Amino acid sequence: MAKNALSDIKNSLDAYVGQKITLRANGGRRKTVERTGVLEETYPSVFIVKLDEEQETFKRVSYSYADILTETVEVTLFEDPGEPNLLS
Repeated sequence: MAKNALSDIKNSLDAYVGQKITLRANGGRRKTVERTGVLEETYPSVFIVKLDEEQETFKRVSYSYADILTETVEVTLFEDPGEPNLLS
């Protein structure tokens, strides 16, 4: 059952490769990290986001689909410019 949920998350992200997204992730110790970038690639277990230029610490980050399933990472997709759509 969980494997189907993970593949459903991957399939829904596949449609947004190349588009802008916002990530809200648990940074530990009651910190929440918010990053914006472009969904660069999806792989069988992880997806990669190329971060915007002003976020200088890393150029790319990767998260697993299980992070979305367990709500450790929240992904907001931008379908239209200015109109975010929360992926859950």
